[in-house]
Amino acid sequence: MDFDQLVTFMEVAKLGSFSRAGQKIFRSQSAVSAQIRQLEQEYGDRLLDRAGKDVTLTPAGRVLFAYAERMLHIRDESLLAVADQGSMPRGTITVGANEATCLYVLPDVFAKYCSLYPSVQINIYRNFSYKIVEKLENGTIDVGIVTMPVKSPSLKAHPIFRDQLMLMVNPQNPLAKLDVVPVSEIAKQPMLLPKTGFSRRIMDKLFRPYADKLQVRMELPSVGMIKSFVAAGLGVSIISASFARDQVLAGRVKLIPIKGEELWRELGVAYRRDRTLTRATDTFINTVRQLAATLK
Repeated sequence: MDFDQLVTFMEVAKLGSFSRAGQKIFRSQSAVSAQIRQLEQEYGDRLLDRAGKDVTLTPAGRVLFAYAERMLHIRDESLLAVADQGSMPRGTITVGANEATCLYVLPDVFAKYCSLYPSVQINIYRNFSYKIVEKLENGTIDVGIVTMPVKSPSLKAHPIFRDQLMLMVNPQNPLAKLDVVPVSEIAKQPMLLPKTGFSRRIMDKLFRPYADKLQVRMELPSVGMIKSFVAAGLGVSIISASFARDQVLAGRVKLIPIKGEELWRELGVAYRRDRTLTRATDTFINTVRQLAATLK
């Protein structure tokens, strides 16, 4: 048995087909069949049932599949551990974050990290925080920048960034003259809501008492669209202050604190607490935390 045979076996089991597995791993169907036969001879049992074009795991195959996953994972860890013995971090890390965090929080972090460790390649997994937590839990990604708190017992998270949520209006909006704005006055304005995410949950809760009178003009899929539409005078919204910094400096929008409300979005850097971090991952986490400390 070798790792190559295990990879072939797992692909056949996942795809339920010798031919599709062969296409994925760039082998002929006959070569795939030969590798499976060799495994079955070595283990002395049938591992796959073939019924026409359908291929399914036998009871023995299900047992081997679980062990194969573990063995291949250990192989990958060993390769990373050996690569980690160099004088400088190298290899690849996968970082998860939502779109707004990637656009408005992480560029400086990535610039600093890449200048310090040019031999490390960074892959970005972009999704909502709860999806990033799922990927961290199953080991698909190495580190995530997520909304705090992180409730998963398998993850460790360090707070790195705290941002106030504020009302965003066009400078010509009458509310732009105010130093603070009550929620009751915001509720009278046409609203631009994010479709999902942390800010949407905050807004749903904040405006619940005004649900009957609320004017929802649009639900938009991105922070960039919300900022552009507020700047065009189509409505108002609530946004993390750092996400609108460029539009504020350009004079296209104005941010106003919400009277009587302390609304904050806190980000944390999260990773699996039960895994030994590669040097590339460890140095990335340290870089994020060091940069966060300079912003406090």
